[in-house]
Amino acid sequence: MDKKKNGIPKLRFPGFTGAWEQRKVSDIFTVTRGQVLATTKVSEVKTNEMCFPVYSSQTKNNGLMGYYNKYLFNTAITWTTDGANAGTVNYREGKFYSTNVNGVLLSDDGYANKAIAEILDRVAWRHVSRVGNPKLMNNVMSNIKISIPSSFEEQNAISEFLTKFDHLIALHQRKLDHLKEQKKGLLQKMFPKKGEVVPEVRFPGFTNAWEQRKLESMAQYKNGKGHEGEQSDSGEFELVNLNSISIDGGFKHSGKFVNESNDEMLLKNDLVMILSDVGHGDLLGRVALIPDNNKFILNQRVALIRPNNTANPEFLFFYINKHQKYFKSQGAGMSQLNISKASVENFSNFVPKMDEQRKIALFLIKLDSLIALHQRKLDHLKLLKKGLLQQMFV
Repeated sequence: MDKKKNGIPKLRFPGFTGAWEQRKVSDIFTVTRGQVLATTKVSEVKTNEMCFPVYSSQTKNNGLMGYYNKYLFNTAITWTTDGANAGTVNYREGKFYSTNVNGVLLSDDGYANKAIAEILDRVAWRHVSRVGNPKLMNNVMSNIKISIPSSFEEQNAISEFLTKFDHLIALHQRKLDHLKEQKKGLLQKMFPKKGEVVPEVRFPGFTNAWEQRKLESMAQYKNGKGHEGEQSDSGEFELVNLNSISIDGGFKHSGKFVNESNDEMLLKNDLVMILSDVGHGDLLGRVALIPDNNKFILNQRVALIRPNNTANPEFLFFYINKHQKYFKSQGAGMSQLNISKASVENFSNFVPKMDEQRKIALFLIKLDSLIALHQRKLDHLKLLKKGLLQQMFV
């Protein structure tokens, strides 16, 4: 028989054997709510005076909104009551302020711990009302039933383990964020600033001024064609459409195919560019590199940018994506922004000779590979935690 059905988790610390107990939230907590606090009263940085963390409904930075000179609670569990993140539960250690979009669970008996917060976070989302604005109000939270360890010793053992695991995840996240910031800073210094003809940071042996060139002198431009009537979820050739390019310029598989086409096949290291975007236009002009020969066909509203023998494809990838703001500024339209062939071909900026292009591209490719490695490690840790929680909880 499944141990979970008997109230016993599959994975457990040594020394603990009894079944977990089912408790209603209102039986072990005082259920309350945070208070309204204007963002203008909150400091972005911690100071001697503004020293108490303020938590809100956002998911960024674990809900940390800033710092304030007063606190409302001391070691508790919070959950988001309203909005897209309704039902998200967090353990808050120490003195803190919580805004009115957070519910708060208080306990003088020790139930406000990391283990109980994680257990509740796994079930609270099921009780969120999806009618209109998502909500998980106090009266609903009060009636949620959860299975918890009957002893505080086991709760504390789980809490300590999860705290250490979360610290490890946070460490890898900081490393990843640091690498991304390093890349952002290097991109600013490895390309000339406005009004200058050489970059601030340069590889040894390169001294010549960069040359101002239009994109049309470095690559061939070609528009894609419509395939809406013939595409399917399987086929011989994959369509490159508006979903094929990520916000950071990565290539994504569209999952749409055609079996026959008279269109020109895309080649490895061709660049494909987004010509249409809804909303703010943050995808306009983004490019990705095609990974293989003769496997992809261009769909409409995506352009082919095929570098000639004066342009390194990888360099052009970083070069165009770094200057995405130009293409965004060229967007025209109301509900959907579009950029024209002329806007793309007339993009002009300073570029180096081919050998320096290759050097820059190789360095940035290695940096991207390092970032991807750290991202994989972080994703693995998060997946490992998820798997452990499935076995550690009833």
